[in-house]
Amino acid sequence: MKITINEVISLRLRIFTLAIGALFLQIGCTDLEEQVYSEVTESSFTPSESDIVSVMASAYTPLRFVMGWQGYFDLQEEPADMFVTPTRPNGWDDGGTYKRMHFHEWTETQWQPRNTWITCFNGINSTNRVILQIESEQLPVSTEQAASIIAEMRALRALYYSMLVDTHGNVPIISSYSDELPVQSSRTEVYNFIVSELTAVIPDLSETVDQSTYGRITKWGALQVLARVYLNAEVYTGTPQWDKVIDACNQIINSGAYELSSSYSDIFSTNNDGNSELVFAIPYDQIFAPQWNAHMKMLTPDHRLVFGMQAQPWGGSSCNPQFINSYDPNDKRLADTWLMGDQLNASDGSVVMTLVNKMPSIYGCEFTEGFRCGKYEIEPGATSGLSVDFPFLRYTDVLMMKAEALLRTDRSDEAAAIVTQVRLRSFDNPTDATVTGAELEGDTTVEYGTLAEDGTVDDPGDQSVVPYGRFLDELGWEFAAEARRRSDMIRFGVYQTKNWYNHTPKGDYTTLFPIGLEELNTNTNLSQNPGY
Repeated sequence: MKITINEVISLRLRIFTLAIGALFLQIGCTDLEEQVYSEVTESSFTPSESDIVSVMASAYTPLRFVMGWQGYFDLQEEPADMFVTPTRPNGWDDGGTYKRMHFHEWTETQWQPRNTWITCFNGINSTNRVILQIESEQLPVSTEQAASIIAEMRALRALYYSMLVDTHGNVPIISSYSDELPVQSSRTEVYNFIVSELTAVIPDLSETVDQSTYGRITKWGALQVLARVYLNAEVYTGTPQWDKVIDACNQIINSGAYELSSSYSDIFSTNNDGNSELVFAIPYDQIFAPQWNAHMKMLTPDHRLVFGMQAQPWGGSSCNPQFINSYDPNDKRLADTWLMGDQLNASDGSVVMTLVNKMPSIYGCEFTEGFRCGKYEIEPGATSGLSVDFPFLRYTDVLMMKAEALLRTDRSDEAAAIVTQVRLRSFDNPTDATVTGAELEGDTTVEYGTLAEDGTVDDPGDQSVVPYGRFLDELGWEFAAEARRRSDMIRFGVYQTKNWYNHTPKGDYTTLFPIGLEELNTNTNLSQNPGY
């Protein structure tokens, strides 16, 4: 059985809590000079590195919502052009929540956006609490330990804000405890806060890459978050920062701390915690950290027989055929990401069902209509919680961010060399893997337009060329089902302009989600985002 860093953290936290508690439970001692051997005292307790990890654990735990029920994955994928959750024979209308996400007609009470808001601020609150405990000397840590903890918590807080600046934009900046209602900041102010915080703490973060820092923000993880924020700077502030993207990525590349995994599928395996690509992973475990249940929404009920699962999946989401049709047939990422065609019984090899690449309508599809996500390993005996650690930041993204910044600054051949390097592991023939700068500058290969029930395009909508659209395709093929498609589509201007499946664009305002009605009612300092 796999033991995650969070299980270790939980155990260490209990030990640390007992140790700290012992400081305040001393009784019957009147001689202050007495040498105490039977219990831990404030003067004798010196927390180790493992104890420090335990103190910070609660600040990382909220991140597990990413692959949880209606979590960050749903928020990033359901409104985009890959994942669709149509009505199925067993339901999945769910009050129209998935249709609203697909149509970009969400409301102030829509749970997916609210869940991201609430959970990210829970994480921010936890980082601020840890910082307060250290700064007020509530915990007996050395000056060096205090500086290390505070730097890591500030970097983690910036990571939470990097999610919020992308989804809601105009959010309160809460950098300390206060009894007052937080004041709303503009998207540009939030962006500047993230950049300022990361820039300040990066020199103080650990450069170590091993099990002691697994599942934690290191210098390299903070640089990658910074690069991602710079990558979207034009969306957030109106001013691009391509050279800063390249600089941050080069620091990670030149560290030599990471390399491309030789196997694409290994990145998403159950035992991926030692993979050379993982810069920052969110650890999950089917027993100790079982919040990963996205696979239950993606797989059909009969996939229980295909994978020999203990749990029976629910059968909701599948992939828009338009995206499937954009793959090069020789690209192994197609089969590594999507379950297609005959699905065989794990016990006897018989055909359980045959998945087809068609989805007549979001208002009604059979279980077998639409290819399903099989990117994340389903081990025999899998339950409703997977033990795959989610690769929130991985090294390929560093290379592709640098490639995009090069492409957008008229260095397309340099960009093409990087993209070719990434593609090589997914093609048997190196010639098939090779792309040119001119190709990356060209239009997308996705055939956009709304689909009729027979799969043909019935409303092409905006058919204008997407600048660097082929590079957007590369991001889609490499990072499919990794909770990022919405952000990428917005940056390339596709999300707010194109038709796909049953979706037609509603306007630029949809690039931000509405602030929840309950949040508005409980904080009079908040104003709703434009358009809602």
